[in-house]
Amino acid sequence: MRPSTVGRLPPERGFDSVAGARLVRVRIGRHEVQLTNLDKVFFPERGLTKGDLIRYYVDVAECVLPHVRRRPMQMLRYPDGVDGFFFYQKRVPNPHPDWLETVHIVFPGSGRTADFPVVTDAASLAWIANLGCIDLHTWHCRVDDVERPDYMLIDLDPSEGNPWDHVRTIALVVREVLDGLDLPSFPKTSGATGLHIQVPIRPELRFTEVRRFAKALAQEVERRIGDQDVATTTWKVADRRGVFVDYGQNSRDRTIASAYSIRPTKDARASAPLRWQEVAKVEPEAFTLETMRARIKKVGDLNAGMWRRKISLAPRFEQLGLEAPEP
Repeated sequence: MRPSTVGRLPPERGFDSVAGARLVRVRIGRHEVQLTNLDKVFFPERGLTKGDLIRYYVDVAECVLPHVRRRPMQMLRYPDGVDGFFFYQKRVPNPHPDWLETVHIVFPGSGRTADFPVVTDAASLAWIANLGCIDLHTWHCRVDDVERPDYMLIDLDPSEGNPWDHVRTIALVVREVLDGLDLPSFPKTSGATGLHIQVPIRPELRFTEVRRFAKALAQEVERRIGDQDVATTTWKVADRRGVFVDYGQNSRDRTIASAYSIRPTKDARASAPLRWQEVAKVEPEAFTLETMRARIKKVGDLNAGMWRRKISLAPRFEQLGLEAPEP
């Protein structure tokens, strides 16, 4: 494929047929996408390039798109790969393709606004990865209603001195509490050092109400474990000993790396959906850009159908000793 050619992505091994080309245009689905510097090394330890990253996202688009589609996306850009500088960017850069969807966000208080990119298909996945966005950071809501999330999150991220075993122990207690509330739950590695547990919910409640519920849930987990050296909901970092059962991510404009995201780690680690049976023994380093396609081929998309299982939180507040939310 010559740099000016429009066509399918070349087969395995990182766009070999355009090696050295600074610019290539390819057709992905219904759109032409301009890609640049595909042979730039993004993960030196593994010898993986920007082209390898883009190829991965196109290859797993069917799995990743249900999690990012129609969500505001905050860009975290690593233009020179994991060993280079990085920066956050909310506003979609100009110029950008005329087919790229955006959403206009107004920030309360300041009144400032920003047009965020919205990923809807494999072409926009390739476009955003080409900007150096190694992972996909999306809001907890869809663009139809940016004030009401469609999932609740419990984030378990061990600080220094807290073993990974504690994260796995806490996760299983989180599941126990959620099962008691008849709430579906989907665990995944964060792709860095932690574990995410997502609960798909109907977008009925504002972020403040979902956060209030998540806090009570986290406190119930803390109570059941009964050991501050294992699990804590203590907000002040200096006063924490165990793993923080983080409910605070359930807030407007907070983001997490979506399922199947590659993370900016030296081993190109991935945020991998898990079976609950795997959690007790899971090791996050097992899932990387190089292993995830084989993982999907072996176990399938473990989050398939997740967004069809949205549950109403409102009837469950009283089960956690909370006042019911305003209708």
